[in-house]
Amino acid sequence: MFTGPKRCRSLDCVILQDSFRVVKNLGVLLATGLGMSRGNLQILKRRDPLRVGFLPTSDCAPLAYAHEVRLFEKYDLEVELVRETSLADIRDKVISGELDAAQATASLPFLANLGADSDPCSLVSSLVLNLQGNAIAISRQLWEDGVRDARTLREKIYRDWGRKTYTFGVTFPLSSQYFLLRQWLKSGGIIPEHNVRIIAIPPAQMFPTLKLGYIDGFCVGEPWTSVAVHAGVGMCVTTSLDLAPLHPEKVLVVRQSFAAGRSPEHERLLAALLQACAFCDLPGNRRLLSEILAQPQYVNAPAECLRAGLVGPFAVGDPPIQTLLELNIFHRHDANNPTDDKAAWIMNHLYDVLAESSFKSSPHKRTPVLKNVFRRDLFERAKALLPAQGEPLRKGFQSFGSSAAQALPYPLRQNRV
Repeated sequence: MFTGPKRCRSLDCVILQDSFRVVKNLGVLLATGLGMSRGNLQILKRRDPLRVGFLPTSDCAPLAYAHEVRLFEKYDLEVELVRETSLADIRDKVISGELDAAQATASLPFLANLGADSDPCSLVSSLVLNLQGNAIAISRQLWEDGVRDARTLREKIYRDWGRKTYTFGVTFPLSSQYFLLRQWLKSGGIIPEHNVRIIAIPPAQMFPTLKLGYIDGFCVGEPWTSVAVHAGVGMCVTTSLDLAPLHPEKVLVVRQSFAAGRSPEHERLLAALLQACAFCDLPGNRRLLSEILAQPQYVNAPAECLRAGLVGPFAVGDPPIQTLLELNIFHRHDANNPTDDKAAWIMNHLYDVLAESSFKSSPHKRTPVLKNVFRRDLFERAKALLPAQGEPLRKGFQSFGSSAAQALPYPLRQNRV
């Protein structure tokens, strides 16, 4: 009995997986003939939910909000959010077809197209979910030893040369966190991968790994720096706000075959998340977002740590600075538009690292990859599906309290444990 294609990493098999549901429904139609009851017609109209992966970091807020207030349903979508552990899992599952779409680091679709550290696959992105949002933290021990920046870290490294190799964590090789960490290390005269080791660690594991002493610092998205600072095991030395203002951080990534073969669903998904991003950028909504993200099915971190990065104050060293809404940007500054400038920032860092690293990639020219990965045409089509100009895009509430949930455009789901 034919039950569908097996999991396969090749592009042909991925396309077959995308079309299998249509073939299956067509078979039912031919078997039942034209004399079909209304019940059978309803069966044929049923769709499998879109499986959308995300990471447990604060910048999954647009997906969590859209799911909690049933915004996806407003756009006639059934979406199943899938909490993934690492970006490597997200990459593999999007390529194989286990996920239809996912929140991913902005460099991931470029890496997949280049075939760097994975099988080559045509991935595209038509929506930037947020800008910035990362921070670099060091262990409490390094802070007590006088390390305050990259220059003083270099002095510490040379004092301990031959006795200790310092190790820093990032969420994914060749991610924005990796680019930012390398930039910070180089600013103090430290040669990445030579003077320090850089390893990949899932975001939720950064804090316990630092606490156990397996790493000496990390670069990661919120709230995991705040968790380390609040627990007294780490100190934040800088953020992406200082290192690379307005850099693209997370994007919604899909296979090219999905964007082409299921374009109406894809565009409605983009529109729903674009509206959610606008909501997440309103100051009055950030406290509610912290409560939503604190739930186990999302980030599963203390709400006060989530508030530090979303509302402020955000602790950087001693004393803390008031970054408030500027660390995570979801909609302002034309954040969601997948422009050539955003793609160029990724490409320039990516090629600089690939030129001096052991990552293997097939030869590609920069311009075709730049134009084929970030799809502004699909972004513009999704924008056309948004509410009319008379209906505020960033509809929400301006204060948080007992009536906050009642002021939302759609009712919140019941909390799940």
